[in-house]
Amino acid sequence: MTTSHRAFIIFLHVFILTSFPCKTASSARIEAEALLRWKNSLPPSPSLNSWSLRYIKNPCRWTGIHCNARGLVSEIDLSNASLSGTIENLDFNSFPHLTSLNLNGNSFNGSIPSGIDSLSRLVFLDLSNNLLAGSIPPEIGNLTEIRYIGLYNNYLEGEIPYQIGNFRKVEYLNFGSNFLKTPDWSRIPSFPLLKHLSFFYNELRLGFPGFISSCLNLTFLDLSVNHLTGPVPESLFNNLEKLEYLNLTANSFEGPLSANLTKLSKLKDLWLGNNSFTVYILDSISLISDLRILELFNNSFQGNIPASLGRLRSLERLDLSTNSLNSTIPSEIGRCTNLSYLALAQNSVTGSLPLSLSNLTNLYELGLSDNSLSGEISSHFLSNWTKLTSLQIHNNTFTGELPSEIGLLTNLSYLFLYKNAFSGSIPRSIGNLLNLLALDLSTNHFSGEIPPTIGNLTHLLILQLYSNNLIGTIPPVIGDLQWLKALDLSTNRLSGQLPESISNLVHLTTLYVFTNNLSGILPRELGRNSYSSARVSFSNKRFSGELPPGLCSDCFKNCTSLTRVRLEGNHFSGNISDAFGVHPKLKFLSVSRNQFTGQLTPKWGQYEQLTNFQMDHNRISGVIPAEIGNLTQLHVLTLDSNELIGEVPTELGNLNQVFSLSLGNNQLNGEIPRSIGQLTSLQFLDLSRNKFTGNIPDVLENCEGLQSLNLSNNFLLGDIPFELGKLLRLQYFLDLSNNSLSGVIPLSFGKLNSLENFNLSHNNLSGRIPSALSGMITLQNDPDTFLKDLLDQRLPLPTGQIAEEVVFVVTVALSCTRSTPESRPHMRYVAQQLSANTQPYLPEPLDQ
Repeated sequence: MTTSHRAFIIFLHVFILTSFPCKTASSARIEAEALLRWKNSLPPSPSLNSWSLRYIKNPCRWTGIHCNARGLVSEIDLSNASLSGTIENLDFNSFPHLTSLNLNGNSFNGSIPSGIDSLSRLVFLDLSNNLLAGSIPPEIGNLTEIRYIGLYNNYLEGEIPYQIGNFRKVEYLNFGSNFLKTPDWSRIPSFPLLKHLSFFYNELRLGFPGFISSCLNLTFLDLSVNHLTGPVPESLFNNLEKLEYLNLTANSFEGPLSANLTKLSKLKDLWLGNNSFTVYILDSISLISDLRILELFNNSFQGNIPASLGRLRSLERLDLSTNSLNSTIPSEIGRCTNLSYLALAQNSVTGSLPLSLSNLTNLYELGLSDNSLSGEISSHFLSNWTKLTSLQIHNNTFTGELPSEIGLLTNLSYLFLYKNAFSGSIPRSIGNLLNLLALDLSTNHFSGEIPPTIGNLTHLLILQLYSNNLIGTIPPVIGDLQWLKALDLSTNRLSGQLPESISNLVHLTTLYVFTNNLSGILPRELGRNSYSSARVSFSNKRFSGELPPGLCSDCFKNCTSLTRVRLEGNHFSGNISDAFGVHPKLKFLSVSRNQFTGQLTPKWGQYEQLTNFQMDHNRISGVIPAEIGNLTQLHVLTLDSNELIGEVPTELGNLNQVFSLSLGNNQLNGEIPRSIGQLTSLQFLDLSRNKFTGNIPDVLENCEGLQSLNLSNNFLLGDIPFELGKLLRLQYFLDLSNNSLSGVIPLSFGKLNSLENFNLSHNNLSGRIPSALSGMITLQNDPDTFLKDLLDQRLPLPTGQIAEEVVFVVTVALSCTRSTPESRPHMRYVAQQLSANTQPYLPEPLDQ
């Protein structure tokens, strides 16, 4: 080799060796500049303070940046860094050596850029727990080196791209908690290395994804909370022998459980709840000996609870609730001593609790509600279940006294014993349950007094003791339950006054004390500073005085969440409009049968969600404001038995959902507005005992659902509209008595063959009683009422032929209303008698 050749080769080596560092330095600067450009496009965040031009020569020291041996960015880990903005301005082309990108747990929005496919060396990609939207770009399938990909908990939509089938090396794939839809599963091949697959909580439909059964290395599969249908394929049980976690909850899978399920012998967690599986729970399920979780709730399983479940000694969670199981609880369940959660609620389970359940000393939650379980609750259970945080055995037929050992369950947060037949007193030891949030002992036979120890339960949110036989006064310590939101003591035999301390319950949303023997005035401070009350009921017939100013000014006027108020049947007084503010959420208001005064102001038309408006039997005066017509959600409006005056506003015709309208026994005048005919949902209409004048509006025929119509005791004139005969559903009352109606009885009334009470007396009617009235076959017969009492006393009593015809028609009609069916004549006989006009013998004058 010549000297010149040697010199050239040496120069070439030197050139190559000195050129690579320059190239590396240049690439690192390109990466740093790309990162800075992305940072500048994001909202400011202290997490990226180290990303600065000052350190641009060494980005490997920046937060979340990791480099390879050559100083090039290989990993970006900004998980949980409190970042927002988009990733669309991140130049993926600048990072050819990137193998890991982790942006989990931020607030990135926008879409996933299609340019992400330029990260050809990417092995790890986690964009979970962000706000990403749009579709998954099909270009993502070019990431052929990917082994871990997580897009969980975003707002991604559209079909899952079939190009993910190119992930031949993927081991972990989680697209859960998005809005992704079903692709053509046949275009997605199996994933030979896949171990973890989740499509949880998406919009997947149709049948089971076909490719899954060929992913032979799967250990974790979650398809829960979708809309998948049909049977679970046998290939899943035959092929996926490595499966440890299977979750198909909340789909529409159907059919019986396959006997091949037991081939999944390595299963630890099996979640099949909320589907449409049928027939029986497999006895052989006990062969999956390592099961820790077995959830089969809300299916259509029937038959026995398998005793073989007792072999599952590793079982920690068993949920068979909401099925059609109809056996007793097998004593073998008591062998599952690792159980921390047992739910058998909403079945048809019978019998008493097996004593072996006392072995379940690790129980944290026990749910046996809504069955037909019976017997007493042994103290042995309570002595061993001291870890319980939730005990729900309501809606069964348990009997006996509640053992004092209930006080040992000091970890309890929820105690629901309602709708059973427990008796005896409420144990004082219940005051030991200092962590209790909800206590419901309602609808039992508990007696005695409310124990004062209940005041120890200062974390209580819900206290329901209604429908028992409790006596005595309400203990003042009830006011110590400062976080209480719902208090229902109704339907007991409690006496005395409401304690002043109840005013301390400033978080109350529900307060029910009706149907007791409570009396006196309400505590003056009740309701003050309580702006969250939603339901209040003092219906009792013994409370008196004005409503407390705190209840009026602070609660009834300012509680924007108020939904239900019941004060009926007391002796409350005061101005009704001053007592209430405007409550946009109020749905039910009943202050009937009190002594409220004042006038209805236009503000009452602002209760837009009100369905029940009951103020009858008070002393409310003034006119009915036209604004009441704005209450278009009303079903019931009762203002009868007050001192209302003036005309009925035509705007009441806007109440197209009202089915009961009662304005009787007031001083209302003018004509009955024709707009009443617009109330096509009306079933009960009472305008009686007022001063209405003019004609009965014929448009009442539009109220086709009317079952009761009472217009009596007014000053109505003119003919009875024949259109009233079209109200074929009239059943309870048609009372037009004590008016000044004239003319004849319409023949159409004969079609009212469901009517029970019919009164036209004390009018100026004339003419013959139509024989068609014989069609009114359901008229009730009062044995103490004489025929002469049914006739208009202002007219001379009929005699001779007319009298005989009246007697005949009424006699036949009343014979059809006899209490025993066998004594009633057949309709063919009635028709023959009427058509032949066979007249009975009248032995004495009608007025005798």
